[in-house]
Amino acid sequence: MLVPIFTLKLNHKINPRMVAIGKYDGVHPCLTAATQAGKVFIHNPHSRSQRVSAHRMIQSNQDSDISLLNINQNVSCLTAGVLNPHLGYDCLVVGTQTNLLAYDVHNNSDLFYKEIADGANAVVLGNLGDIVSPLAIIGGNCALQGFDCSGEDLFWTVTGDNVRSLALCDFDGNGKKELLVGSEDFDIRVFKEDEILAEMSETETITALCPMYSSRFGYALSNGTVGMYDRTTRYWRIKSKNLAMSIHAFDLNSDGVCELITGWSNGKVDARSDRTGEVIFKDNFSSSVAGVVEGDYRMDGKTQLICCSIDGEVRGYLPSSQEATGSLMDTSVEQELVRELSQKKQNLLLELRNYQENSKQVESRIPQSEPDGQVGVIPANTQLQTALSVSLGSDTQNAHVELSISTSNDTIIRAVLIFAEGIFEGESHVVHPSAQHLSGLVRVPICPPKDVPVDLHIKAFVGYKSSVQFHVFELTRQLPRFSMYVLNNVSTSPEPSSYVIFPTNERVQRVVLWLNQNFLLPEDTEIQNIPFQIGFTSLRDGGALLLGMKASGEISLRTDDMDLAGDIIQSLASFLAIEDLSVEADFPDYFEQLRKVLVQVDESHSVHQKLTADMADQSNLIRSMLVQAEDARLMADMRNMKKRYNDLYDLNRDLINQYKIRCNNHTELLNNLKCVNQAIQRAGRLRVGKPKVQVITACRDAIRNNNINALFRIMRVGATPS
Repeated sequence: MLVPIFTLKLNHKINPRMVAIGKYDGVHPCLTAATQAGKVFIHNPHSRSQRVSAHRMIQSNQDSDISLLNINQNVSCLTAGVLNPHLGYDCLVVGTQTNLLAYDVHNNSDLFYKEIADGANAVVLGNLGDIVSPLAIIGGNCALQGFDCSGEDLFWTVTGDNVRSLALCDFDGNGKKELLVGSEDFDIRVFKEDEILAEMSETETITALCPMYSSRFGYALSNGTVGMYDRTTRYWRIKSKNLAMSIHAFDLNSDGVCELITGWSNGKVDARSDRTGEVIFKDNFSSSVAGVVEGDYRMDGKTQLICCSIDGEVRGYLPSSQEATGSLMDTSVEQELVRELSQKKQNLLLELRNYQENSKQVESRIPQSEPDGQVGVIPANTQLQTALSVSLGSDTQNAHVELSISTSNDTIIRAVLIFAEGIFEGESHVVHPSAQHLSGLVRVPICPPKDVPVDLHIKAFVGYKSSVQFHVFELTRQLPRFSMYVLNNVSTSPEPSSYVIFPTNERVQRVVLWLNQNFLLPEDTEIQNIPFQIGFTSLRDGGALLLGMKASGEISLRTDDMDLAGDIIQSLASFLAIEDLSVEADFPDYFEQLRKVLVQVDESHSVHQKLTADMADQSNLIRSMLVQAEDARLMADMRNMKKRYNDLYDLNRDLINQYKIRCNNHTELLNNLKCVNQAIQRAGRLRVGKPKVQVITACRDAIRNNNINALFRIMRVGATPS
């Protein structure tokens, strides 16, 4: 059994997911965490004689080992590490919804303090790709930014939604780090600098990411799921009713391979094998875990795993020796394992007894006197068949994809269990027809919310109406990526005003093969040789989609949905193995909306500057009024004192009202900036490879230079490489 080698009780609450360890003098590791009221505490038990009280940092009154750093805003993320290699020690990076602070704790001074329009929801510190200097990379409102030690913006790109987690990992095994980004649109994206290498779709918001070793990384979702990827392949995952607050890679059993350490909202800490997800160690705190980090906190040359709870309890664990690896789990866990194995044994014995009873009844029954179904016997050639089709719905049911499950003879389907990620609530769906409506055919309506290919894992109970026992059939069927689009007549459907055009050198047969794999086309659909045009209608919003190919190889795509156009281009480029693709595109309605949003962004910036100036003026006025009021009080001039304090009260009320206006203005600005960042990302997704990166970079430069016409030209025809 593994026991903590040290326990600390800090008199400070700790904000979840905001814990780090830094060597701020290059030698002594200090535990650092965000606490309440916009403060960060630094626990340094190694240099108790050094009293610090200057600039941002003050000594805590409650604990001599703790220094408090006043941020004066709610902290949204923090980390510690080497930002300036020439200093020889770590610095602290703290993000809020409006600013980013890089702080030299050793010299008690700012390295830089930047205003961040997109906010900072997550931060990671380290080297990215070929960029020489270490970067503090922050993820905010659909945007990613990387700053060096002087505050220079060396990296910027956009992503699909608000960023919730970041990690650096050698994803492609080239010895250089790539950036893993988890966002609110349930996607994990891998950036090789500003180029997307891969995208993995999950079922909920990605709240945490951590590199393991080589190309493996762990992840946690907001629905209690924790798992492991090796590049784009998911190795394993588990789901809990509790939330994973923090994940970390640490070799706890000294086998040379890191385990995934998870801190949970119910106070549990567990270590799982990177290969199987099996728990090899667990411990419990009395309150939710806030963070899991590692460091040589006792300064004895051995790295400890350090776990912190939100109540300020800190425990350190040493890795077990290789000889004691088997005793990591305590006796209660071993008993739980024995119970689990006993349950499996009982289930297997029950299954064996069922088979034996079936066998006896089949041998002993009189011919034709008892139907086969009662004893669970079905014909040996029974098959389970599935079919997918598009249903336009009815008055009582929305349009959907219909999964038909049927048997090949007179047997019936008693129940169907379908497991599919991201389609059903809880990821599974059970169909259990009533006894009066049993048949050999079950229809299941499916409405995938996003255009991603999904594997449907189906289990069906097959038998007869009188059966007591049923045979379980298992099979997997893939739902095509664009299954929520129904084929229509091109001549009768309205033509969308938006389009994307790009040239290819592909044969028409390859494009038709892609269509068959990604859409649910009726069996009698025949696509003639080029030129051809095929039309679809979205089952979600009724929007039209037209796909065409000319004799020259030019492919045209007409839809008013820019996201759909991007998804189709990325899917087609992946299928046809196109590495670089430049397109011509126009989305007049969307671009007009974006133009209005950009005007609102300018207005919000103007209002922000005016309000800031007004508040500064009123703050100066308050200072002078307060002095005058106190002077009047000291001179016993009660009439003037009362007048001054009444004026102060009115001024204070005006300041509070202005602050509310400023907050609303800031919220509106953030929403508009999110729309702008998403527009850049959508414009990028219409291209592949280098043209994609060039468009994102050129769009950002156009916005920086306030050149709106250039921005829309870049979105339409792409960027001209400089």
